[in-house]
Amino acid sequence: MLPSAYLRSGSPSFADFLADLAPDVLTARLLQSSVDTTGLAPHGTTIVALRGTFGAVMAGDRRATMGNVISQRDIEKVFPADEHSMIGIAGTAGIAVELVRLFQVELEHYEKIEGLQLSLDGKANRLSALLRGNLGMALQGLAVVPMFAGYDLDRERGRIFSYDVTGGRYEEHDYHSVGSGSFFAKSSMKKMYRESMSADQAVAIALQALYDAADDDSATGGPDIARGIFPVVVLSDAAGVRVLDEATLSPMVTSIVQARLQRPDGPLVNMENPS
Repeated sequence: MLPSAYLRSGSPSFADFLADLAPDVLTARLLQSSVDTTGLAPHGTTIVALRGTFGAVMAGDRRATMGNVISQRDIEKVFPADEHSMIGIAGTAGIAVELVRLFQVELEHYEKIEGLQLSLDGKANRLSALLRGNLGMALQGLAVVPMFAGYDLDRERGRIFSYDVTGGRYEEHDYHSVGSGSFFAKSSMKKMYRESMSADQAVAIALQALYDAADDDSATGGPDIARGIFPVVVLSDAAGVRVLDEATLSPMVTSIVQARLQRPDGPLVNMENPS
């Protein structure tokens, strides 16, 4: 016989259902202690995103650190959330990945129960609620700081949302970055962003921004040509979400690296023709 949680109607939230059925499996409900855990778990670093009329692009480097040690060189930090949205993670890697999985199921569960997709604002709000559930862990140093973006079918353009560890949600304009290298990445995007840019141009800007972040932030990993490790780049437009494959990224990354051999600080903006 099925437990009563399966037979009771109510909230379409999968997280609420899981909290009722098996609260012990939720990361936020794990036994907490006063031990400082900040140096015990790998941390993901820099995520960047740009939006435009084409949609939105999100990219993340592949390095995870544990103190002063590189704990993983090829971690994935950007994921499709559903058909038209994507999520990037910075902070404690293990908890962040679990949060992403729960968020993906949350959106799928809502669509199956209600028979329709949440609006982009609704998806952003659901992620905010999940983050609030992790506040206890964040106060112990196991913080997760995601970034959410996607193509808004109603507005016919891309949108970007950032968060704080308490679940506060903020809509960003044009471009944003989170993580340890975010200051350098955002400064890079600021000089290169163009409102009329295409999706390909946005991808190139995101790759340049991650390169600049890796140039100044030791916790951010640059492209590793020798190992074939490139940033994870996800594009969301009217056609849906797609993860750019290695065949697409390889020539773009190689071109950027070759150009940096001539000018290590990156491309100059043409002030006479900035477009």
